[in-house]
Amino acid sequence: MEKAIREEIVRFVMTSPENLQEDGATPYFEEPLVGFAAADDPLFIEYKKIIGDFHLTPGEFLSEPAGASSAAQGTVISWVLPLTAVTRKSNRVEDLWPSRAWARTRHFGEVLNCSLRRHVVDYLQQRGSRAVAPQLSERWKPVDAPDGPTSSWSERHAAYAAGLGTFSLNDALITPKGIAHRLGSVITDLKLSPTPVTAAHYRWNCLRFRDGGCGVCINRCPVGALSDAGHDKEICRNYVYGTVPRTVGEQYGVTATGCGLCQVKIPCEEQIP
Repeated sequence: MEKAIREEIVRFVMTSPENLQEDGATPYFEEPLVGFAAADDPLFIEYKKIIGDFHLTPGEFLSEPAGASSAAQGTVISWVLPLTAVTRKSNRVEDLWPSRAWARTRHFGEVLNCSLRRHVVDYLQQRGSRAVAPQLSERWKPVDAPDGPTSSWSERHAAYAAGLGTFSLNDALITPKGIAHRLGSVITDLKLSPTPVTAAHYRWNCLRFRDGGCGVCINRCPVGALSDAGHDKEICRNYVYGTVPRTVGEQYGVTATGCGLCQVKIPCEEQIP
């Protein structure tokens, strides 16, 4: 069943007309990566301490139509949608605003990602399993935590639990396809084999934490939101969700632009360095 789910996610993304830039030919995303985490993985309980007690477990999300215990033997299906080389290349030359292709991927690529979430839920329900996409659930909500903006479900932390990568200095996830991507997940009561987390440390793929080197992303940030002290989420949010869309959103024909300057022209852009 794991193979069938992977193949269905790949098929949906690679054949969807929503996965095309405005030229009607260039995809937003390359072939997805897919991983699986046990719904009762202790990591999801740990996240209530690491992120905050507002961060819900898979069982709490799946309890919407029934009891929370129904997800005890279930699975979190997580995926990585890697941005195409042409989009990454277009953003490498920028040093203040995201490129048009990057911004439109953030906006319209996430439309595709939401369609994929709904499709995976339908795919599982048609086969007799219960499923919910946390990002589309009424239980998902943004949260202003003491260390910056977050939410009741983290796609990055779900992907980490599903063995898809480890965290970076800029708080993104470095996967085998790099750091330039979108993430998504669905929770189901279907029991699937988990993908092992093999990294030696939750930041192992980031050279800054592995051996003290790199740090290139620090100087890629146009507003100084990155330093050896970490990622200032408030500065980042104000720029990415305020300044950037106000400045170039209308020009690019989008309302959500992203930024992504710290995710390109760096060693982990398209690989684990």
